[in-house]
Amino acid sequence: MANGPMDRRAFGEQPQRPNGNGSGHSTEYTGRYVVLLDPNNQESGLNALRSAADIAPVERVRGAAAANVSELLERPDVSVLFENLSVAVVEVRPENRFALVTTAEAESSILAAEPERMVYASPITTPQQAPTEFFPAYRSDEDVVAHQSQAEAAASLGPALDEQSVTWGLQAIRANVSGMTGRGVKVAVLDTGVDTDHPDLVGCIEETASFVPGQTVEDGHGHGTHCIGTVAGPANPRQGPRYGVACDARILAGKVLANDGRGPDGGILAGIEWAISHGAKVISLSLGARVQAGALFPQTYEILAKRALEMGTVIVAAAGNSSLRPGFVAPVERPANCPAILAVGSLDKALKTAFDSCGGINGQGGEVNIAAPGVAVHSAAPGGGYATKSGTSMATPHVAGVLAMLAQANPKASAADLTAALLAGAFPLTQPARDVGAGLLQAP
Repeated sequence: MANGPMDRRAFGEQPQRPNGNGSGHSTEYTGRYVVLLDPNNQESGLNALRSAADIAPVERVRGAAAANVSELLERPDVSVLFENLSVAVVEVRPENRFALVTTAEAESSILAAEPERMVYASPITTPQQAPTEFFPAYRSDEDVVAHQSQAEAAASLGPALDEQSVTWGLQAIRANVSGMTGRGVKVAVLDTGVDTDHPDLVGCIEETASFVPGQTVEDGHGHGTHCIGTVAGPANPRQGPRYGVACDARILAGKVLANDGRGPDGGILAGIEWAISHGAKVISLSLGARVQAGALFPQTYEILAKRALEMGTVIVAAAGNSSLRPGFVAPVERPANCPAILAVGSLDKALKTAFDSCGGINGQGGEVNIAAPGVAVHSAAPGGGYATKSGTSMATPHVAGVLAMLAQANPKASAADLTAALLAGAFPLTQPARDVGAGLLQAP
C-alpha cells in the first residue's frame, strides 16, 4: 500500500464550536506519534525511525499482553509496538518530530504517521422528555424488511411510549421481539470501564482490563457502565425495564478513558489489540475527537479498522455530539469518520435526528452509516443503579448489540458480511442519508 499524505493541518486546528451542553473541547496532542507499519516489514520502519529521528527504545507487546501496557505507555523513555496490529506509539524528542514525519513520508514500510491525540466521552445527560409521537412500526414498505413475519408481529404492538417493561430504544429496533440474544458472542466496549459489582452486569462480563495508568477498570465516570448495560443488560434486570439489546452477549470491558472521560489514542490502540486477541466480534467505541470541515480521516485508525475486519472484528463508533441543529451541523468525529468504521448517528423518540448528532458533511469516510436510539436512553449506572443519558455514545452500543445478534444468527459470517447484513436490515427514514445513513437500526 502506498504511503498516504501526511496531514500537517492537524497542527493548526483551532478549537471548534461547543456542543449542545456547552462542553466543547479543542484538539489536544500528547507529543507522541502513532506510526502504522507494514506488517510484513515492521523492523525496517522502526530502524528508519531510530536512525533518522532517534525514537525511544521499542517495547513489543502482543495480544492479551496489551492488558498490562498502561504504565508502559506513560513512560517517556519507551516506545510501544503492538505487534498484531503493526502499530507503534512512538516517543520522540520535540526537535526530532520533523525528522520523524519526513522519514515516514519517504520510507515505504511506514504506512502512516500521525500525532497522538486525546479523545473524549461526551454524552449529553438530559431529563426524560415526552416526545410528540413515536411509531415503533415505521413500515410503509414491507418489501424492504428482511423478516416480514417479525415486522408484522412488532407492528401489531401499536404505538408504544410505555417503558415499564422495555425501553423505547429496544422497541424501536425490535430487540424485544427478536429471537436472537447474542448468546456467546464477545463484544468489547472500550470506554471508561464498568461497575464490576453491578447486579445486572456481573453475569455478562467475560474479561476486564484497564489501559489507564493508576486506575482500575472500575468506572468512576458512568459512561462505560451505561454503554455496557445497553449492549448486554439482562432480559430481567433487578429494577425497571429491560434495557440490554443482546442479553446473552459476553462483554470485554476495556477502560481506555480515565474517570474524567479523557484518554489518548495509545490506550485505545492497546484496547483494540487486547479485544481482538480475546476474540471480540465487535468493538464498540463511544468516544471521539472533533475534526474540521473538510478534514481527512485518520489513516492509522482506517488501516487498523481494515485489519480488524480481516481478523473478524467489526468496529463501531459514535458519530459525535458537536452539532446544534438546525442551524449548525458538525462533521462526523474521528475515529468514526473512517470508511472502515461504522459511524452511528442518534435518534430521538420520534425517530428524528437528535439536535446534537453529527452529520456526514465531509468526504469519504465522513458519512453516518446508520442511526439508532440515542436520546433519553435508560441503562445501568455505577453503584448498582440506573441513569438516563443522551448522545451518539448511547446510540452506538445499540448497534454493537445488534451486531452480536447477527453474529449469533450467522456464526460463520465474516465481519464484512455482518456489516453488510446490519446495513441491509436498516429501515429507511425520511431524513437525509447525511444524518441517518442506511436508516433506523433493526434487530434480526
